[in-house]
Amino acid sequence: MRKAIAIAGNIGAGKSTLVEFLSQTYGISPYYEPSEDNPYLPDFYGDMKRWSFHSQLYFLSNKFRIHQTLDRMPGLVVLDRTIFEDAEIFATALNDMRCIDARDWATYCAFYKSILEAIQPPDLLIYLRCSMRTLRKRIKLRGREMEENIPLAYLKRLEKLYENWIESYDMSEILILETDKLDYVHDLVHRLDVMQRIESMLPPEIGKPGCR
Repeated sequence: MRKAIAIAGNIGAGKSTLVEFLSQTYGISPYYEPSEDNPYLPDFYGDMKRWSFHSQLYFLSNKFRIHQTLDRMPGLVVLDRTIFEDAEIFATALNDMRCIDARDWATYCAFYKSILEAIQPPDLLIYLRCSMRTLRKRIKLRGREMEENIPLAYLKRLEKLYENWIESYDMSEILILETDKLDYVHDLVHRLDVMQRIESMLPPEIGKPGCR
């Protein structure tokens, strides 16, 4: 039977790092956000208004396929960013910024609502929360050229939407990790704390000897 952990958080929050950590620690299958495969993304960062709908529709359709794959997978899997974030955070932010016109937004929302009826929510959602200062530092350190000029106002808008979404999220168990000073990769105390908190919210098999 499929069990899924989903990692949520703003750009630069550390989602991919946690996915990799959980995959290596427990030997579970990782599924990453297809950002680098999105052919619209470089154009989007150069002209959000023109390319928002195209970029978001690409993310939505591809994330739908990933969720469908996860729903058929046996055992435990971990996902880097959910389809809920694509719609509730990123597409909503762009619509609020008037980068998506009314007709395209109606099309997008209709597609998203149909998807929600066809997929299962994760068994555990881990939300990574950190300060704007930390986000910007991490974005700079990872050196992705197309992210270098992300406006601060855009990141703050995403942060507000994330916090509102998390406050009302009720589709599964949720674990919130404050990540500004969290270093579970190099710090043993942090690592054990994160592992214990995750294991306490998942079925017993994740903590059995041999999973790590």
